[in-house]
Amino acid sequence: MKTLIILLFVTILQTCISNTTPLNSSEVVWFPEFNVQKGMKKAYFASGCFWCVEAIYESVKGVQEVYSGYAGGITKNPNYNQIGTGRTGHAEAVEVIYDPKKVTFETLVQVFFGSHDPTTANRQGPDYGSQYRSIAFYSSDEEREIIQNYIQILEKGNFFSKEIVTEIKLLDKFYYAEEYHQDYEKNNPNNPYVRQVSIPRLQKFKKQYPELLKKDK
Repeated sequence: MKTLIILLFVTILQTCISNTTPLNSSEVVWFPEFNVQKGMKKAYFASGCFWCVEAIYESVKGVQEVYSGYAGGITKNPNYNQIGTGRTGHAEAVEVIYDPKKVTFETLVQVFFGSHDPTTANRQGPDYGSQYRSIAFYSSDEEREIIQNYIQILEKGNFFSKEIVTEIKLLDKFYYAEEYHQDYEKNNPNNPYVRQVSIPRLQKFKKQYPELLKKDK
């Protein structure tokens, strides 16, 4: 029994759970005070805990800003409490604002598949549930084809030992997550999950793709 309690405690520390009290549905939803520069584009991805994914994309050159949020489901104006139930249909996702003159959508797709395991259904690392599933969102036929073509390359090259289960989904609506989730890894470096999961995941990505990193990253 003592061993079981210890294992459960360690598991809790290593999952994407914030110690900050989540907003209730009656409270005001947060929106970023950020002006997107002319010529910038947006891309959307879900690949596990958004704290990790946000930090990874913010390290990529050509990316101006990244926001954590929810997408892919049916619940309107979801909050973190609702997302945690796994019944909203949404996944933890990120909005990537990028300069297409410096980084292409195809490269962002490469970052997506190169920074998580797209073969695990409803799970990423220690986090499990439909809210952590793998989704590559598209906003145009061109983006959809880029995602599909890249998956074909990965499958033909046998880059993964198991079948890719990533959803290719038309973006319907992106809902921004509560403010305390934004830049969470940067603002909470001593959080157990950040130290044990987020930072190692970011460092692994940096080691594999040094040519994609911003000079100051």
